[in-house]
Amino acid sequence: MDGTAAHPGKNFSKDDIARAAALAASGDDASRVAFRVYQDPAIYAAELERVFYGPTWNYVGLAAEVPNVGDWRRNMIGEREVLLVRKSETEFSVLPNVCAHRGAQICQALKGNTEKAFMCPYHQWTYDHDGKLIGVPFRRGVKGNGGMPADFELSDYNLPALRVAEINGVIFASYDAATPPLDDYLGGDMKHYFTRVFDGRKLRIVGHHRQMIDCNWKLQMENLKDPYHAGLLHLFLVTFGLFRLDQKSATVLDDTGGHSALTARRSSPDEHVGNDEIASYTPDYALEDPTLLEPVMEFDDEMTLAIQTVFPSIIVQAQSNTLATRHVIPKGVGRHELIWTFFGYEDDDADRHELRLRQANLMGPAGYVTLDDAEALEISQRGVDSAPPDNEAVLVLDGDNIGSTDHLVTEAPIRGFHKQYRDLMGREIANAL
Repeated sequence: MDGTAAHPGKNFSKDDIARAAALAASGDDASRVAFRVYQDPAIYAAELERVFYGPTWNYVGLAAEVPNVGDWRRNMIGEREVLLVRKSETEFSVLPNVCAHRGAQICQALKGNTEKAFMCPYHQWTYDHDGKLIGVPFRRGVKGNGGMPADFELSDYNLPALRVAEINGVIFASYDAATPPLDDYLGGDMKHYFTRVFDGRKLRIVGHHRQMIDCNWKLQMENLKDPYHAGLLHLFLVTFGLFRLDQKSATVLDDTGGHSALTARRSSPDEHVGNDEIASYTPDYALEDPTLLEPVMEFDDEMTLAIQTVFPSIIVQAQSNTLATRHVIPKGVGRHELIWTFFGYEDDDADRHELRLRQANLMGPAGYVTLDDAEALEISQRGVDSAPPDNEAVLVLDGDNIGSTDHLVTEAPIRGFHKQYRDLMGREIANAL
């Protein structure tokens, strides 16, 4: 949200974007993905229009981040900046952070409280929490001079509020009237995993991390749908048994393929197999503080890891007792921002809160586990950028299945992501472009 993102969509005509979208959507085999979708600025411009500003629900924050009436927080949907606003104890709005007068940014801080109205600092046009324009200085002129035209109506210049939906304190927004209700968008299986973590208890924010990563946003989403790498790349996960491909595990996909959940149960060392095939396995490693590896079971199942991805750009993680959302924000064809929001529950006691803080060291930009990811993703982008655009990523682990499995030796969730991506990129939305 630093305003440095390129805006490639402004460099292309509607026809350019449509042709690029069609090219990205081509091919029926989701196990082959042309490198051009990670390289081409015109394809990226089409993604902004058809995915982020199309018929999808985009995560904009947690109710706990705006706890009081009048609280607001800046966020991004694609490359458009928005304000999440708490209007009342139970209602929220999501507004563009762009004044209807001359396009100035209305709010510059990351968060704040506006008791009654937002005022643009440039010319002091003023809006209520629903985005309705309620004040324009010198609307009638000064001493009979100037002023707005006689037919000027405040209601003609309201901020275009987005559609808003909430599940148990998690707020989503959509630009598209055709987006189905959020429950239908998630589907039954995905709502089950979502409400496993967001179960209706009030949330307590533990903290935030944010990082810039030099790779295409889709590579980040693929990474969280990729158990193959997680059981090989991450020394910490593999060595200490937090996540291994030989654990009791499963992948669950929704009907579109775009949403998925990866689940696993931590195993003891005597259950491990195949260590000779894992270069990152380092049995001699030990921790000074082994309590980092001692989760407290707090859900009504055996899972010690559940990673859920909701298309297009939000991840919900429950690793041991570390709970967080990860929000993927595109910043151009070869860059994205990743915002981590760690949380617990309002009724956590001091010991549980301390445990969440301690285990948060597993995650984030310098987490014992996830510090590997940014480097792996950046070398992936560098490799892709150096290759011809018709070269293809090969996603054939576990065949061409795009469905749920009772194991993690699969790339089905990534294939599902690209199926949903192609479906959206191929939509006929000429009137919206």
